[in-house]
Amino acid sequence: MMNLMHWRLLVAIADSGNITRAAEQVGMTQSGASQALALVEDTLGVQLFTRENRQTLPTAIGFQVLEQARLMLAALQAIRETADQARPIQRGSIRLASFPMVLATFLPPLLRRFNQLYPGIQVLALEVSDDEVEALLAAGLTDVGVVLNPPAGGQARLLGLDSWVAVLPVGHALARRSHEQGLALAELVAQPFVLATGGCSVNARSLALDAGLVLADVRVEVREWNSAFTLVREQVGVSLVPQSTLPDNRQGLRILPLSVPIDRRFALVPAPGRPPSLAVQALLDMLDG
Repeated sequence: MMNLMHWRLLVAIADSGNITRAAEQVGMTQSGASQALALVEDTLGVQLFTRENRQTLPTAIGFQVLEQARLMLAALQAIRETADQARPIQRGSIRLASFPMVLATFLPPLLRRFNQLYPGIQVLALEVSDDEVEALLAAGLTDVGVVLNPPAGGQARLLGLDSWVAVLPVGHALARRSHEQGLALAELVAQPFVLATGGCSVNARSLALDAGLVLADVRVEVREWNSAFTLVREQVGVSLVPQSTLPDNRQGLRILPLSVPIDRRFALVPAPGRPPSLAVQALLDMLDG
């Protein structure tokens, strides 16, 4: 049965023109090389070399077989080099900080895919507020973090885009507004309000301040989005939430877009001040793919 050593021997014979020198190159005895060549020719049923003037030269079919043998050996070398390059990132860990909404919705499918590609790399996820994410990154206490509205450029990898939407009780006067018209932010924040933060500093209060407005009448402040939807159903007030947080069951709720849309972007950002580790770079490269 032919093996890899036989193919290396054939190429060595062709390159050196001599069985004895070829045997030395591949670590065989001269008699062992002669027997191996005979085995290959017998198995293939063709003569691959002839002896002329003390040289061992390929026949016509020998040239064709050698061409394929070289391709096979080159492909094997490429496989080994690929494996050698990948070996350092087959083990490791990544510390990832994120605020709750992204950690619960956008990240799980990405992390499942990453685990499939790199099963030896452990991702340790930490749930914190968006302000805490940036503090952890700046202090080098986490390898990557999910950052809201990151500055353009740099190493940020966009994960998603979300629109802020108004949530009202179905019987509210503003709930009769058409979806096409939407609601002005000023109209919404003037109402009795249920402020939901989702553990983020970017919320209805900060958006109002950015627009030169204030929440005039905050009846309740909650962290969980679902709590806000319950309170809106009970007509405690209206709210402003990211679209991705909306519940499947919207009975009792009227959802309207803002007349001037406000979006929020969230991206995965590596810790500044140092090059990403091989494991982190693998995660970033996956997001680029």
